[in-house]
Amino acid sequence: MFLDPLHTPGFKRTLFNAIVAPRPIGWISTLDAEGRANLAPFSQFNLVSTAPPVVMFSCNTPDDRPEKDTLANARRNGEFVANLATWELREAVNLSSTPCPPGEDEFVLAGLAKADAVYVRAPRVAASPASLECRVMRIIELPAEHPGETVSHVVFGRVVGVHLDDAHVTPEGRFDTARARPLTRLGGLQYATPGEIFELPSHFARAR
Repeated sequence: MFLDPLHTPGFKRTLFNAIVAPRPIGWISTLDAEGRANLAPFSQFNLVSTAPPVVMFSCNTPDDRPEKDTLANARRNGEFVANLATWELREAVNLSSTPCPPGEDEFVLAGLAKADAVYVRAPRVAASPASLECRVMRIIELPAEHPGETVSHVVFGRVVGVHLDDAHVTPEGRFDTARARPLTRLGGLQYATPGEIFELPSHFARAR
């Protein structure tokens, strides 16, 4: 089967979500111009680089406003916090995705406590085992070029601070991903956590 996204009748763009999976969830917290907190999950999220430490999230344009509150806040203040979404926090993550009027605090909606950041003003999710304080480096617009497409924006943030729950740090100083059970996004309404975790010998040095 071959599908052309532009010319195959009935092509469903949600197909990409099921193919490019699992995807980490960027649980992004920001502040608006009045200092009110906003929290929303984004399934287009990932690590871009470790040196410099950079993460990205992408969001499309909603139907009811020029841009999502998270994007507007990150653009205005130049900062955000990426909180690790986990299996234990799955219900709160889902609640925070509820479409809300501008200014409504999703921390309150989801019953989540806030914790202070160090270098940015935006709060972090206190219950999350890992949070990344970020300064906005660049925002890139992805234009809508064909019917049915929407404008999207990719936000790149440099990590300037890392918060870790000590209970999720191994004696060797590594983050215990298996214990944290990150929540990932698949297609449709499907989510997943890491299944079997195993190691493979690295061939990086041999390939150089």
